[in-house]
Amino acid sequence: MEREFSKAAYASLLTAVALVGLNLRPFITGVGPLAGDIGAQTGLDLQGMALLTLVPMLLMGIVAFAGPSLQNKAGARRSIIAALAIIALASFLRLFVVTGWQLVGTAALLGLGAAVVQAVFPGVIKQQFPHHVGLVMGLYSAMLMGGGALGAQVSPLIAAAAHDWHAGLAWMALPAVLAVVLVAFCLPNDSAQQTSSNPAAAFLKRPRTWLLMICFGLVNGGYSTVVAWLSPYYQSLGWSAAGSGSLLAIMALCQAVAALLLPALAGKRPDRRLWLWLTLLMQALGFAALIWLPGVAPVLWAGILGAGLGGCFALSMIVALDHLPDPAQAGTLSALMQGGGFLISAMPPWIVAALHDLTGSFLAGWGMHMLCVVIVTVLYWRISPGGYAAAMKTSAAKTA
Repeated sequence: MEREFSKAAYASLLTAVALVGLNLRPFITGVGPLAGDIGAQTGLDLQGMALLTLVPMLLMGIVAFAGPSLQNKAGARRSIIAALAIIALASFLRLFVVTGWQLVGTAALLGLGAAVVQAVFPGVIKQQFPHHVGLVMGLYSAMLMGGGALGAQVSPLIAAAAHDWHAGLAWMALPAVLAVVLVAFCLPNDSAQQTSSNPAAAFLKRPRTWLLMICFGLVNGGYSTVVAWLSPYYQSLGWSAAGSGSLLAIMALCQAVAALLLPALAGKRPDRRLWLWLTLLMQALGFAALIWLPGVAPVLWAGILGAGLGGCFALSMIVALDHLPDPAQAGTLSALMQGGGFLISAMPPWIVAALHDLTGSFLAGWGMHMLCVVIVTVLYWRISPGGYAAAMKTSAAKTA
């Protein structure tokens, strides 16, 4: 049943959606600009520093599989509030870390909190905004990616002002606390009656669930690789650290804009494939340019690649929610897609590093992601709205 909101309540809930998304990436992107100071004081080498990204991403994948059960037992609202509180606490604890392993421990807590939110929140959006799922998911996705850009830009500024890298990471507790308060006041209470069954096990038996996981993972693997290696790639071509970092900022900005605009442009049309193929074409153009024309209009290529990655992320989330009319079941499918997808996307940066060691260049890595784009383009032929019901036909769906 659709919930009725006053204009003020509707605006407050949209603000909560935006603020929740904003908190899910800064703790990952804020580390890179401070890596030198962090390594010098904690003793973490490059592999140790990589754990500050790898551990949260792996947890985002692993914990997502438990998200439906957690929501079923604790409720979506309580789960989200607790997860945001963990993000706030872990960020605050970074003021006091001394050793590298303590910092990795806070990264694990942050990954845990983000994983729970990502597993549960899409189902909440479908429940609270049943007629505007695409627009609100676009807002959530845009703020998630905008939060990544915010972390990369704000962390070094705060660290420089405070003369302490700890402050450059701990400030993230403030928006997390604000999100806890806003969600507590704005998000409706969980239903007193929780379902006794969890469709996750049944969904994992469906090929469609695995297809969505693979597509989501291969596309987001391109994102994790670009975040890790775009700057070093351009530095190897003679760019400065500041100049190459600006390309990442441009990419992140275009990600956020595309994640917000493309779902709106797609509207309520049930078939999202034309828009998905457009985002995949942009990704292919971006990776091709990195291989053959890296010195020609690099800002343009970074923007096109970012728009392709950001738009595809948002539309993929919407497609998962489109598969099932029941918000809880749709949220479960989204959580499973993210679980398998994030596990897949954690690996490409390491594969690209290995290819770089073998070839002495990043070109093989960019070529690998062009191949991934081709694979996903072919796989999305199967994601036809007319086949959603048959693809997800389970006992859980029948009894919904």
